[in-house]
Amino acid sequence: MGLTHFNEEGRARMVDVSEKPKTQRMARAAGKVLMRPDTLELVRTGGVRKGDVLAVAQVAGIMAAKRCWELVPMCHPVQLTSVDVSFAYEEDGIAFTASTRCCGGTGVEMEALTAASVAGLTIYDMCKAHQRDMEITEVRLLEKDGGKSGHFVRAAGDDPTAPLGASAPAQLALPHGTVVATCISEKKGTRKHPVDSIELVVGKGIEGDAHAGNWHRQVSLLADESVDLMRAKGISLAPGDFAENVLTRGIDVKKLPVGTTVAVGPARMVVTQIGKTCHNDCEIRRLTGMCVMPTDGIFCVVTRGGTVRAGDEVRVVGEDELA
Repeated sequence: MGLTHFNEEGRARMVDVSEKPKTQRMARAAGKVLMRPDTLELVRTGGVRKGDVLAVAQVAGIMAAKRCWELVPMCHPVQLTSVDVSFAYEEDGIAFTASTRCCGGTGVEMEALTAASVAGLTIYDMCKAHQRDMEITEVRLLEKDGGKSGHFVRAAGDDPTAPLGASAPAQLALPHGTVVATCISEKKGTRKHPVDSIELVVGKGIEGDAHAGNWHRQVSLLADESVDLMRAKGISLAPGDFAENVLTRGIDVKKLPVGTTVAVGPARMVVTQIGKTCHNDCEIRRLTGMCVMPTDGIFCVVTRGGTVRAGDEVRVVGEDELA
């Protein structure tokens, strides 16, 4: 495919998209701010003097997506229908994901990348008085859909920043485990209940689950080892009590980087988010007094559908399978 941003005189131009059909388009981009543990703890506990770091960064990312066309010369003004920026605390910093949507003749990849970039810059600005040598890194497109070019999902083996896949010498060296239980719920904010199997659908998530939809948190995974930590306190817990769709054993899902491709039975998913903001008034927290999902759970989008049930293998997909 040739470059299209030049006119007959060889000068830059904005491509004419007036004849392109209007379609539903989406994109997700991600990045990370590397910081010291003490800086991370300040953010986590609200100790940064400038205020709530992630709240400000979220608003900044949304505002940036809307101004993308003013910042990148050949971008078209896009009528965005949705912008979301989410964050996850990791051992070495804060990961962030920006999601954008529109219905138009050109896509929203640049809007997602701009939102992610400015969210990272804002985290740096909010924390720079405490640490000057933070790094904004791994800013990349995770997924886009809509338009002539179709659906793109970045796989772990395609991402030079992902430690899994490309660097692994053999498939056996990649993390793997087993599905302990599959769960769904008909209503958000409630415990899920175990079912014999779940049907994963590309672009939607789990058939019949309240969290299914065309967004970045279609399927949730949680390691049974994380639940064991709370069972050790004498709390009786069943699969689905933390609102996880897939309970696993033998694979530390919270350590799978965003962008990792995971095979679950015949289906495949890509990790889009690690952890989430805890809802203090949710049923799970009322039941247990705490919740491991905000720190140990992960969220994925479905890239290959299929039926998943207890006993199926869960494994990271290596580069040889992605080629």
